[in-house]
Amino acid sequence: MENIIVLDFGGQYSQLIARRIRELRVYSELLPYNTSVEEIKAKNPSGIIFSGSPASISSRNKNEKKLNTFEKEFNAKNAPEVLPEILKLGIPVLGICYGMQLIAHLLGGNVSGTGSNEFGKTEIDLVTSSPLFKNLKQTEICWMSHRDSVTEVPNRFKVIASTPALPIAGIENRSSRIYGIQFHPEVIHTPSGTEILKNFLFNICECTPSWTMVSIIESQISEIKNSVKDGNVICALSGGVDSTVAALLVHKAVGKKLTCIFVDHGLLRFGENEQVETTFRKNFKINFIHVKAKERFLSKLKAVDDPEEKRKIIGNEFIRVFEEQAGKIKDVEYLVQGTLYSDVIESGTGVAAKIKSHHNVGGLPADMNIKLIEPLRQLFKDEVRKLGIELGLSEEIVRRQPFPGPGLAIRIIGEVTEERLEILKMADKIVLEEIKRANLYDKIWQSFAVLPAIKSVGVMGDERTYAYPVVIRAVNSEDAMTADWVRLPYEVMERLSNRIINEVNGVNRVVYDISSKPPSTIEWE
Repeated sequence: MENIIVLDFGGQYSQLIARRIRELRVYSELLPYNTSVEEIKAKNPSGIIFSGSPASISSRNKNEKKLNTFEKEFNAKNAPEVLPEILKLGIPVLGICYGMQLIAHLLGGNVSGTGSNEFGKTEIDLVTSSPLFKNLKQTEICWMSHRDSVTEVPNRFKVIASTPALPIAGIENRSSRIYGIQFHPEVIHTPSGTEILKNFLFNICECTPSWTMVSIIESQISEIKNSVKDGNVICALSGGVDSTVAALLVHKAVGKKLTCIFVDHGLLRFGENEQVETTFRKNFKINFIHVKAKERFLSKLKAVDDPEEKRKIIGNEFIRVFEEQAGKIKDVEYLVQGTLYSDVIESGTGVAAKIKSHHNVGGLPADMNIKLIEPLRQLFKDEVRKLGIELGLSEEIVRRQPFPGPGLAIRIIGEVTEERLEILKMADKIVLEEIKRANLYDKIWQSFAVLPAIKSVGVMGDERTYAYPVVIRAVNSEDAMTADWVRLPYEVMERLSNRIINEVNGVNRVVYDISSKPPSTIEWE
């Protein structure tokens, strides 16, 4: 399969580069910048992209005490000693922002902090005879975000772009198929950015747009069959789109050898356990087991208020339940999970910082005695939804708003207790009812209630109350990596507040979260 490797130097847009390439129907994978040359060659990429970075080439000769944490780590790992070999593989390379500076630095050019910083939209002049800028206008708008600049190009390189403040904004060595641009083609603020990426993929790397949902299904079925052979498989089913798509994909590969196990850990939304069982038994002819384990999970979470510990306890207990169920089925070696690429990235991937340990990635126990099958591990959420449609899932299931595997445990900020669970279930039920009543459910990525374990003073019926606040969170996103808060109509917010305070015992205050991701995350824990 043709693929483009994006080497991640810690830039804020790194995963967006990979997404844009996938949107052009070419598979792309995000790897840490210090991935070995041998690993890269083994993947046989059609092209390589160097991402941006918060690090500074020009800071390499500065006092070590002045370097930021990432710059110190970068220098300590000595990546530049490895990277020149990558440039000699004969594989097309595109450096973006810091990536361009690194190419220039490694091949004998010069990079420095010139004082001509550029941030935001900028007019840029292009040499349109370059294959990278084919079919573009001589003057375009681009998005710049840099302090350092290339001040001298390496031998056999030509300048192919410039701005009023930056004489060298793009470089090429056409015979070696090595290119660099100081601006960011992956962001929407560069209107012709997609055309530039197309030119790199199809004119320079000579890729074909063949990465489709059908090709994903075919390759995964083949891979799963080769792994499982004659054994049996169990699937961790939550009822959400991710685990359901994973189950259907594996079922296509192994048929009756698959058993789906739905673990009710007591942390689900109001009425969700019955809904999942009814929906699955009605729509799918797959072996199904419903394990009721509320007391087991709540006892493990007793007196625990740290979010990372919660996630790891839940992840560990999930695996123990699946192992026990696997012991009741003959010859089970594999567990299917609906792990997504966003889960992997947020749980930490070397360069990408660990934001939170997803229960199905960083929360897994080290001593697992069952192997994992994760057919969606390299896909983002929107890609999984497209895959679900291709597999014949209904729009109702495919468009279901995401719900975290650890459930309401990470929407209770503090210790999980029976009382808090009951309060949150009722508040969350009202949120979903009112969002659907306003015909907003399919227009919002995620909407839910959060219960902080704090209390505040209120007044009801002329009497003092001391009760919990409920936080309402509604966001829009494409892939869960970034998100913006939804501007709910005032009348919807008013109904939400009135209903929650009047119908949910123990609540006297409702607030609305107007934070985007970043700097916040979608879930509170």
